[in-house]
Amino acid sequence: MLAQATLDIQAFLDERRFSSYQWLVFALCFTIVLLDGFDTAAIGYLAPSLVAEWGISKPQLAPVLSAALIGLTCGSLTSGPLADRFGRKRPLTLAVLVFALASLGAWHAASLSELTAWRFVTGIGLGAAMPNAVTLMSEYCPASRRATLTNAMFCGFPLGAALGGFLAAWMIPQWGWRSVLLAGGVVPLALSGALLLWLPESVRFMVARAWPGERVRAVLERIGEVTAESFILAEQRPASSRVAGASVVLSREFRFGSAMLWLTYFMGLVIFYSMVNWMPVLFKEAGLGPREASVVSALFSLGGVGAVVFGWLMDRYNGDRIVATGFALTAVAVFAIGHVAGSIGMLVVAVLVAGTLMNTAQSSLPALAADFYPTAGRATGIAWMLGIGRLGGIAGSFIVAQLIAVQLSFSAILTFLAVPGLLAAAFLMLKQSAQRK
Repeated sequence: MLAQATLDIQAFLDERRFSSYQWLVFALCFTIVLLDGFDTAAIGYLAPSLVAEWGISKPQLAPVLSAALIGLTCGSLTSGPLADRFGRKRPLTLAVLVFALASLGAWHAASLSELTAWRFVTGIGLGAAMPNAVTLMSEYCPASRRATLTNAMFCGFPLGAALGGFLAAWMIPQWGWRSVLLAGGVVPLALSGALLLWLPESVRFMVARAWPGERVRAVLERIGEVTAESFILAEQRPASSRVAGASVVLSREFRFGSAMLWLTYFMGLVIFYSMVNWMPVLFKEAGLGPREASVVSALFSLGGVGAVVFGWLMDRYNGDRIVATGFALTAVAVFAIGHVAGSIGMLVVAVLVAGTLMNTAQSSLPALAADFYPTAGRATGIAWMLGIGRLGGIAGSFIVAQLIAVQLSFSAILTFLAVPGLLAAAFLMLKQSAQRK
């Protein structure tokens, strides 16, 4: 075979089967996101045990329950620029190590304030890990399967959160609440060692930053035969070679799309956290019994695996329109919840449909962001969307509290919560419209 003078990295990935080496990258990133979900949700499962053992009131749990969420925002906002400057592997491995050690620190916590501090540090690691895992995975995918594979990897988060619940229910009665934090520290600690050994640097990042050709070739040869002497990275919307990270995200070409992605993610989390945190209360006020309210509310968190279906559609059609449709349908389903509370059967269907659409659309946004940004700003773009968007979760809880305080009816509150879904859809269509100009 004649040697090629120059090889385009993305064309190389597009022309070959998804190799066992790329599946290894997928497995490692999926495990990171799985553990991210486990550690993010873990504290909620420990709350009843903390109240019983330390003799504290439920309101006193607020700081420890929110500490990781604040840390998540801080970790997301800082990790992206670091990854766009130093590469994906090192910040990602460090992030996993941070939340592993912080979870072990929480395992030894002797007071609520100490546990709160460790949960904040845990959140920093968790917030830094998620966007970098999404970025690295997307940069090893063929263009025709990028959204499908990235969304499939992102499904690890809800699975990890669910796994935390099952493990907590089994472990706490036998070994106490600290055992959950111990597991949440030991496993990612072992994973950080595996990442050092087996996780490659992003080959797209290496080419974009003009790393030596032999280092690029060493990685590509794990995927397929390489005969080129030099490597290039052709992108539809490349950034200037002089800028990276935040400079790309806030540049004239990308700033409007960035703002639309932030607002979309924000609106999605307004709906998600409003529904998750307040549905049991709202359903009881609408006439359901406590058990029925809890069971029906739990259905909303199901359906995240639907992101794989959306990923498949995004790889074949316009991603902005696919996800915008998901948010618009979410708005319709949330509105329907407010008008079918009198029929338990219809309510179950409406909640399940709304939860599936909501989780699917929200879980598809990181893949959409990965496709929007060039390599020089991809990590920052994804991380900032996740970090800024998380403020919507905080806003959602306060918004519903105010709606209840002014004594809006059940149907009126659900109608109000449908509006962010329509706004999210509108923001994505504005982003799409701006890209065509």
